[in-house]
Formats: sequence, structure tokens, C-alpha cells
Amino acid sequence: MEKRVNHIKQQLSAHGYKLTPQREATVRVLLENEEAHLSAEDVYLLVKEKAPEIGLATVYRTLELLSDLQIIHKLNFGDGVTRYEFRAEGAEHHHHHLICLNCGTVDEIMEDLLGPIEHRVETEFDFQIVDHRLTFHGVCHRCKDQVTDPKKLVGSRVT
Repeated sequence: MEKRVNHIKQQLSAHGYKLTPQREATVRVLLENEEAHLSAEDVYLLVKEKAPEIGLATVYRTLELLSDLQIIHKLNFGDGVTRYEFRAEGAEHHHHHLICLNCGTVDEIMEDLLGPIEHRVETEFDFQIVDHRLTFHGVCHRCKDQVTDPKKLVGSRVT
């Protein structure tokens, strides 16, 4: 983890920012919970456990800065909550997500499935693609046997 924290420190420094103790606490919480797709409120509650003096506004500002510098991505899975995850180092594109409408679990597809489609869009529409996101909504393998009619879950997931 120290290597990644130092790398983020270098990225901030390259843009004229410092890795303040408050920013570092936020970065460490994100790194410790990398698979969780935390919301700003989630990050704040976890940061507060480590550093009670840090306020919610500071966490929001840090997340915005990290997002602006493309260190993290903002994600919205259609439920009105912005979540965050680290941008994959050296990745040409963002990976994809599978969202369970029953339990809310977010699984990841790490390979880029849209290469041929991207090429076709760029060619046929003369459109230069910079990035894309793909999210599938459905029922995960953990819930598959519990749900009789997945279509009834659309728009009604309990959080």
C-alpha cells in the first residue's frame, strides 16, 4: 500500500498539490476498501474512525480533487449515489460492472468487451472515443436461486 500512496503523492505533486494528512487518510480508506465502490458518505465514516477531526466537506473536496486528477473514477450505478474507485494504472479503458438488483453487490469484469464495437462506432460515425462504461443490471450468482422473477426487481431494489 505504501508504494501506491507514494505514487498518488507524486501524482498530486505533479499538479501542484500536497498529500496532506486529511488527503492521505482518505486515500488510505479508498485503498483499504478498493473492491467496495464506496460512496463519499462511506468514505467519510471510515475516515472518521481513523481521524475524527476530519470533516465531511474535506472528504468531499479530496474525492473531487482525486477525480479531477483522474486518480479515481466517479461511478453512478443508477441509484442516485456516486461511488468511487481507483483508475486502473495503464488501462486504456475503464472496466465494466455487474450490479445485482437483489442484493446490490457490484462485481467487476476486468476485460474490455467493447473493442470491436468501439472500432465500428469510430469508423461508421467518425467519432473519436475517449472512454466508455458498461454496466449490466440483473441477478448475481449468489441470489439466482432466491429470485423467481428478476424483472420485478427493476426499480425496486431495497438498499
